[in-house]
Amino acid sequence: MKKTSVRAKVLTGTVAAAALAAATVGAVSASAESTDTPAVAAAAKADTQNRNLTQTTGLTIEAATKAAQATLDAAAKASQHVSVAVVDRDGITRVLLKGDGAGPQSPESAERKAFTAVSWNAPTSELAKRLAQAPNLKDIPGTLFLAGGAPVQAKGAPIAGIGVAGAPSGDLDEQFAQAGVAALGK
Repeated sequence: MKKTSVRAKVLTGTVAAAALAAATVGAVSASAESTDTPAVAAAAKADTQNRNLTQTTGLTIEAATKAAQATLDAAAKASQHVSVAVVDRDGITRVLLKGDGAGPQSPESAERKAFTAVSWNAPTSELAKRLAQAPNLKDIPGTLFLAGGAPVQAKGAPIAGIGVAGAPSGDLDEQFAQAGVAALGK
């Protein structure tokens, strides 16, 4: 039997390791390019099952703008200078209009009223009455328990809120917010 030198053994081992590495890289590259891997197939299957997905209903930006403009028009018809905010189900402002002559506090107040209305799915005038039984409600960040906010509903569930601020009374603010809600039904 022929003896192999140490140098030959090292060289043979290096060549074998390089071949194994090349084969591994090639296999990994091939599987990365393939769409038939089990992980991709499982992800596609999970998406088609819709078990991990949710669908929500919300106003389009066009509908939110229509409601805001109808609200502003109702206030202008009554010679009132207000701001109006339309928020989505999560309380995120979709539309904010500050009417000509509206006070500087009115945009933020309108947003907070809209947020409050959608959060509790009730007009803010009704919610303001609840403060007598639960005064800590007013401490919830982002809320404003004054009349002037109205929820927008689909099948009884809140999908948006409209808030108005700037009229001399919350009752007028809420009347204008209700005009915005009504405009969505037309």
